[in-house]
Amino acid sequence: MAKVVVYTDGGASGNPGPGGYGAVMISGEHRKELSGAFRRTTNNRMELLAVIMALETLKNPGTDVTIYSDSKYVVDSVVKKWVFGWVKKNFKDKKNPDLWKRFLKIYAVHDVKFVWVKGHAGNELNEVADRLAVSAYQQGVLEVDEVYEATNKD
Repeated sequence: MAKVVVYTDGGASGNPGPGGYGAVMISGEHRKELSGAFRRTTNNRMELLAVIMALETLKNPGTDVTIYSDSKYVVDSVVKKWVFGWVKKNFKDKKNPDLWKRFLKIYAVHDVKFVWVKGHAGNELNEVADRLAVSAYQQGVLEVDEVYEATNKD
């Protein structure tokens, strides 16, 4: 089975504000870049959505995936198994349950490992993922993060 390495990043200007996600996926000689943006969202939603979009892009179940992320929110939630406790409590008082449920569905399909990397520290592919995310919300078409906007009237 092919091994896939993924670098993800997400960000928002204003938090909440316009935000975007970026991902760089590498498997052997193949490389794919993903990005998208929303008119009103948060940094954490975009960090998590970058991971989700990358995993949902994979065509073969059971793919061996290593995700590099500078998001302690995402990495710690999975590595420290917090998110699995949140499921048992139906995400009571937790943010982003819609995305966490979507994540868990695709996470179960693949063999996923997470590695935290320090952001803005010269890691080339983390920097590419960051540029993709920022460029998406600064220059791209801004979609509506319907769940966020419906539940956050701030």
